Amino acid sequence: MKEELVEILVCPVCKGHLGLTVTERDDAEIVTGSLYCRGCDYYYPITDAIPNLLPPEMQD
Repeated sequence: MKEELVEILVCPVCKGHLGLTVTERDDAEIVTGSLYCRGCDYYYPITDAIPNLLPPEMQD
């Protein structure tokens, strides 16, 4: 995931701002980490450079 995307991504539930935590990064993108919504108090995982922005009830 490109770090610049954080500026335009919002929480799929409340449309609030998402904070970014990076666990692993390569030269061009974030490989693993999470996006956090303060309003919903929920973390959306980033795995293999893909953010999982499905609402919590739809994630496995």
